[in-house]
Amino acid sequence: QLVESGGGLVESGGSLRLSCTPSGGRTFVNYERAWLRRAPGKVEREFVATMNWDDDDTCYASSVKGRFTISRDNDKNAVNLQMDGLKPGDTAVYYCDANRGDTTFWGRGTQVTVSS
Repeated sequence: QLVESGGGLVESGGSLRLSCTPSGGRTFVNYERAWLRRAPGKVEREFVATMNWDDDDTCYASSVKGRFTISRDNDKNAVNLQMDGLKPGDTAVYYCDANRGDTTFWGRGTQVTVSS
């Protein structure tokens, strides 16, 4: 339902831009959109950023605030995550989701690796 792209290997201090695009003809209009990540060896996904589709209100984890920016591309119904000033601690599989009430759709994730 959701497809993440843009991950890769980057040096510390570098940048990547992730994109989350719906598949199968879905639009996810009026869903809250978010990015989460799962670090190596961790079981739980960590919240990274979220955006309210109706008013563009955003929220960031303290660990990424000021370095990451969540935005949307209305033409593609996509949600992007611009990641600047990357650190080795940002290494993780990044997932996007679309949530409305009790319904959540997930993507399969994209790997981001930051070398020191």
